[in-house]
Amino acid sequence: MIGALVLILFLFGINQAIFNAYSSKHKWFSKDLMNKLYFYHLFFFGVYYTYASFNNSDSKAYYERPQLNDDWFYYFGTSTTFIDFLSWPFINLFGFSYEMMMVLFAWLGYLGFVYAYMFFRENIPIKIKVFKNFDLLILTLFLPNMHFWTASLGKGAPIFLGLMMFAYALKNPKSRLVTLLIGSAIIYFIRPHVFLFVAVGTVLGYMTGKEKISFGKKLLIYVGMIGGLVLVQDQILGMAGLENSDNLVSDFDNFSEDRSQGLSESGSGVAISDYPLPLKLFTFWFRPLFFDAPGILGLIVSVENLLYLLLFIKILKKDFISFLKNSPISVKMSLVVFFLSSFALTFVMSNLGIIMRQKSMVMYFLFFVIYYYLAQKKYDRIIKLKKKRKAMLRRKFEYEEVVNA
Repeated sequence: MIGALVLILFLFGINQAIFNAYSSKHKWFSKDLMNKLYFYHLFFFGVYYTYASFNNSDSKAYYERPQLNDDWFYYFGTSTTFIDFLSWPFINLFGFSYEMMMVLFAWLGYLGFVYAYMFFRENIPIKIKVFKNFDLLILTLFLPNMHFWTASLGKGAPIFLGLMMFAYALKNPKSRLVTLLIGSAIIYFIRPHVFLFVAVGTVLGYMTGKEKISFGKKLLIYVGMIGGLVLVQDQILGMAGLENSDNLVSDFDNFSEDRSQGLSESGSGVAISDYPLPLKLFTFWFRPLFFDAPGILGLIVSVENLLYLLLFIKILKKDFISFLKNSPISVKMSLVVFFLSSFALTFVMSNLGIIMRQKSMVMYFLFFVIYYYLAQKKYDRIIKLKKKRKAMLRRKFEYEEVVNA
């Protein structure tokens, strides 16, 4: 455990160097906020470590597997094996203990929140208060369930980091090409199907976004995303055993039914496969709620899910559709990624415990859309108020000229 404590301090120092680099690029970057977020995230590392000490946890298997083979590249591949590939040198060359690996991956999850902060803050400079007194950005960054599932050795932390790196880099892909490539690689090697959703969302965003994008920038994104999908299509289909399929729709339906049935038998199962699509999506986004919470953890998560639901209700307005039509690339990309991921995962998820973990990687895209929508409404009100004041001042000036004439 001493090694884990030393690593925590070492990574804190690394954080400061990262913060200095980004604060020189972004004047609004708050090192104080990010340091507070680091220690907050470490608290959830402690919570998860305690939970894993008394319950079955995949993190233990992720620590043991890399020790079974002396060949590092034996583990090079997609999905679970890629996590083993990332872990292998730290465990076998640097002698990291289980606790140190948990800290290392918790730090990767934390970096995901740093990039999420920059993604939100750079695109939405306006502060928004929700529920009367809560800053929406701060509330979003400190959601407990998001930290819990990104604070341990496993897929959750690095996939969240990859998604947020990608989202942040998309604002200026040419100047952030390295960040974009690293984020894309992380997403693809951990969850190839999520890379598919991200690529489709990005292309659609660039095709329909309100910004005037140069031809060179569009070409870079189109070639990169579409070309990447062509190159990795077999690996993506292979995740569901569909690489040699003659009927993708039928075979995917069979795969999702088998997968859903298997997960429903692993405890806290729900018959989501029998639900209509709207109820499937509701279950994935907002359950468990208090009436079906699996245990103490489920009750805690229910509070957060209720918060998600209350935030989601804020965009159920008539003007949301017109907002989407005129929204920028980042909003449309986020919405497409969120819906495609949700749609696909609802067909294979039927276990509330797994749903709680899986949705953590995509909910931030929904939060971004909600945040941008509320900020746009506030900005429109400010502009309208300024115009009204200008008109009043002009009428007052004209009146005074008449009186004094």
